[in-house]
Amino acid sequence: MSKEFVSTFPDELLAPSLKAQAVDFKFHWVSEAGEAAHSRLSGGMSILPMDSFQSCPPLDIVLVGAHNFGYTPNAAELAFIRKCWDECSAFLTVCGGVQVPLMAGLLEGKTATGPRSMLGMLRREAPGTNWVERRWARDGRLWTSGALLNGTDLLNAFAHEYWGKGESGSLVGVLSRMGAWPSREVEYQDVMWKV
Repeated sequence: MSKEFVSTFPDELLAPSLKAQAVDFKFHWVSEAGEAAHSRLSGGMSILPMDSFQSCPPLDIVLVGAHNFGYTPNAAELAFIRKCWDECSAFLTVCGGVQVPLMAGLLEGKTATGPRSMLGMLRREAPGTNWVERRWARDGRLWTSGALLNGTDLLNAFAHEYWGKGESGSLVGVLSRMGAWPSREVEYQDVMWKV
């Protein structure tokens, strides 16, 4: 979807008319310290953030993934999340990443989802949020997903909403077909087990 990525496709795989629909994304990996320190992720992976909370420009789209159980964001992290919420056009969480805006106080009165196995706990912790059992949920600019792989369903829906407009001939539609992106039931109708 990004101009940088799409420009690498040969014209016989992706027509220039489709490449012209690519979005000019600038990705920002952000941490409190920014470039001053690597951020350690799960699986032993390490990332050098591009921006600190101080240097990060306003973000149009915010994407928050899950953290390890037991991690509590510090005051600076929660303040940064609130700032991002105030400035962004879209705020997306995948899997347990929904806990970050929850801890920042941003989900009161909103409709959201999270991993199915966590919904009971989330309902007890935040009764002021309308927790729904769905692969993904949208409440205005807030988009939340169930467990990790449901994040791909959310991103597919998000991309179609903003750049595909449901058109099969759009760049999003073509890339979805090219990648064999599955179209799954949002309500988990294809899943046998209940929570």
